[in-house]
Amino acid sequence: MTTPDHVAGRAAAQAVDHPDHPHRHEPFQAGLIPAPEPVRFLDGEGNRVEPVTDDYVEPDADQLVECYRRMVVGRRFDIQATALTKQGRLAVYPSSRGQEACQVGSVLALGEQDWVFPTYRDSVALVSRGVDPVEVLTLLRGDQHCGYDVAQTHVAAQCTPLSTQLLHAAGLAHGEQRRGRDTVVMAFIGDGATSEGDFHEGLNFAAVFKVPAVFVVQNNGWAISVPLSKQTAAPSLAYKGIGYGVVCEQVDGNDAVAVLAVMNKAVAWARAGKGPVLLELHTTRLEAHTNADDHLRYRSKEELAAIAHEDAVARLEKYLRHQGLVDDAFVAEAKAEGERLAADLRERMNLDPETHPDDLFRHVYATLTPQLREQRAMLHAELDADADAASESDSQAAHDPSTEDVR
Repeated sequence: MTTPDHVAGRAAAQAVDHPDHPHRHEPFQAGLIPAPEPVRFLDGEGNRVEPVTDDYVEPDADQLVECYRRMVVGRRFDIQATALTKQGRLAVYPSSRGQEACQVGSVLALGEQDWVFPTYRDSVALVSRGVDPVEVLTLLRGDQHCGYDVAQTHVAAQCTPLSTQLLHAAGLAHGEQRRGRDTVVMAFIGDGATSEGDFHEGLNFAAVFKVPAVFVVQNNGWAISVPLSKQTAAPSLAYKGIGYGVVCEQVDGNDAVAVLAVMNKAVAWARAGKGPVLLELHTTRLEAHTNADDHLRYRSKEELAAIAHEDAVARLEKYLRHQGLVDDAFVAEAKAEGERLAADLRERMNLDPETHPDDLFRHVYATLTPQLREQRAMLHAELDADADAASESDSQAAHDPSTEDVR
């Protein structure tokens, strides 16, 4: 699926690998140890600050403006999806409000040929990547296991089991590497998923074979109701890459400029065959874990009030206004685009999904096995028999005098 946005994102992501780039030949950072504090380009008010390390170059203006537009649209999508859940039109929805910079900034650094392996909370990333919003929500409505074409979108199915997709991502990256393809694979997980064995296996495999993968940990401080302090005693989750020989970094995930700067270099690093990268994005989850969760039972009102001031969308908007890159008209149009998406989403989510019995077999294997062909034939035979019986019953009723109206 080629779009102007994909082309722009690919060009921006690969700019770091340009021969004239000032950090082209430097290590990702000094050794494997991440920065002592998260990399940040903007303070909470959107003012430019000096980052803790000079390993990263500020993204160009076009990429920053595009990131802001997608974040505004993505937030409106998230709010609308939350409303659909409250109306009973979705079975469940894990909101990512507050994590827009992490998700949009990450996928914006990728090229069209690259792959994304998301979790259940990465719907905004998928919409930003160009996946149809209705297809993104198909899984959460319970219509299908995955509502979009994985091969066409280069987006794997949203994964509910924690960390299992890291193994899939590492394997795909290795396969693409062996085929000599110019592909980078990006996999998202949450902070709680770093406690799973699959996280460690995925990183170890990726490091040993130097696969072109970027592992993105969105650390919002909570694994449902379990705080980060119960997950690790490490200085930060980024340090977990050191033991596997994976270069790693920690980033202020609510600073879109920092996210893009580090992601651009990470994607270029992986694409150049230098091995995988582990990035920890410190961010905030403004809503509950899902609509089935009451986060006020374990989060204080003071905490929620404090993190509300770390809004990534507002921070980037202030910076872009300071730089004269956006104005009232641009901001209004971005919001209008979000409203148009929300209206279209509401309208199409009101329609009943079109299903077919063959869908049970269509997406199990690329080529149906003999057993599945036999099962499909049995199902068709049963459906045909039911249809014949219903037709015969209707015919008999039409010729039965007892069914005629007595006047």
